[in-house]
Amino acid sequence: MVPLTGSDKSGGNFAKRLVAGLLLGPPVLAALYFGSPYSDLMIVAAAGIMAWEWARLCGAGDGSPTMLVMIGAAVAASGTIALGLPGAAGWIVLVGMMGGMLAARQGQLEAFWVVAGVAVVSLSAMALIWLRGQPESGRALVLWLVALVWATDTGAYFAGRSIGGPKLAPKISPKKTWSGLAGGMVAAGLVGWVASRVALNYGAFGLIVSSMLLALVSQGGDLFESMLKRRFGAKDSGQLIPGHGGLLDRTDGLIAASLCLAAAIWFAGEARF
Repeated sequence: MVPLTGSDKSGGNFAKRLVAGLLLGPPVLAALYFGSPYSDLMIVAAAGIMAWEWARLCGAGDGSPTMLVMIGAAVAASGTIALGLPGAAGWIVLVGMMGGMLAARQGQLEAFWVVAGVAVVSLSAMALIWLRGQPESGRALVLWLVALVWATDTGAYFAGRSIGGPKLAPKISPKKTWSGLAGGMVAAGLVGWVASRVALNYGAFGLIVSSMLLALVSQGGDLFESMLKRRFGAKDSGQLIPGHGGLLDRTDGLIAASLCLAAAIWFAGEARF
């Protein structure tokens, strides 16, 4: 979940990013490669951390009802889906969203962002666990997904810095450029081509297009988190990863892409619990 470089939003020291990526990347990939219980435990823990960061961005104090509801919902929902109980996990998310709304109002916080945090963090963690749990293609799917998100961030970083040009969304993320978006999509397309050759039993054209579309979704997730931070006047979601910021800062693209991919596969009827 930690790219070797990153998009331009953290703006920190490249060396710190590189070191953090080299240290954290292998264990993350190993957990996803070997699957349950390692991947499940990692994703459930990550969901709890991301919910904690989101709650803090919204102004919830440590130990407050809002924070407890957000963390509890994310951990319980992702843990329940790991146990193979999708119906129960869905109900946990709904109850968590309602509880988050009540807690936010009690704490005079913005209920929309609290409820959105419960939904986004919980559902994305559930989606990633569900994708990894697919009996035949789970390992290849999640490794392809993580690789294309990392490639998107890396391609966007270098294309944006070397080419520059018009800004993509200056009011949300002033440093992002259209050239960066294009570079990220091209890099993701290359990952799709490689995946068609070595991992996934799909046509090269389809995987290249799918990878580029998911790169677009990934950048949308990046912008959404930038909007969240801008709304609450924060530069980063936290300081968990040196040179990168918080875990949300490093997984915003993966959050969006995992939700999109899981929904596409689910509606296509090509996977099962």
